[in-house]
Amino acid sequence: MIYLHKILPLIFSPLMLVIGLIILGIIFNLRKFSLIGVIVLILSSLPIISNKFIAYLEKDYQPIEIADVENADAIVVLSGMIKTIGDEENLKYEFTDSLDRFFAGLDLFNNFKSPILILTMGKLPWSIGIAEGEYLKKLAIKYGVSEENIILTNEVQNTDQEAEAIKKILVNDDAKIILVTSAYHMPRAEKVFKAVNLNVIPFPVDFRNYRSKSNIIDFIPSSDSLSRTSHFIREMIGRLYYNLKY
Repeated sequence: MIYLHKILPLIFSPLMLVIGLIILGIIFNLRKFSLIGVIVLILSSLPIISNKFIAYLEKDYQPIEIADVENADAIVVLSGMIKTIGDEENLKYEFTDSLDRFFAGLDLFNNFKSPILILTMGKLPWSIGIAEGEYLKKLAIKYGVSEENIILTNEVQNTDQEAEAIKKILVNDDAKIILVTSAYHMPRAEKVFKAVNLNVIPFPVDFRNYRSKSNIIDFIPSSDSLSRTSHFIREMIGRLYYNLKY
């Protein structure tokens, strides 16, 4: 199931749709298919469109001041912010664009919102190196968090497994968590964690809906905008999956 969950967004991505339309146009000698493919590619690559998609993903959340967050039994930081680099004999780890998740978790802990910081051990079947939580634990200790205040889950591959792993740690039915993840990911994460009967205080970070004045660049296709549109498709498929499941 984990493979299907990751492969479906690739199959239905704008790029795959464009490739499919162009191939059909060539095979059946129908220029309109190829033309539609080009139009889809252009529209998917426009910043003015991709930005609207990202804004939709984050529409239900706004940045929250830590002072306004109530205390909880645990701060839960979801995986998805580490990449492995280097060769097999000298593996190193670097943050991706989602690094705000980790530092938000530290800020919440340092502001005494909970005595417990839970890091999930995200690791996909094809991942190389240690699970994400192991690396983040070492880093959290380096930043001053005591080891006794950090809990790691068992290895997990998706949001579903993260929620189940947290529930096993917090067996109290009244357990309340501050859930830290990217704003675009929060709707389905919140749904999944509530499904296992955890009381969730959402703390969205890593907002991708940048604020800027409209300009000519918004109407020029770019690879970054194509990636953002693909990200939107991937997230919507994930939401559909969990909406059907729960």
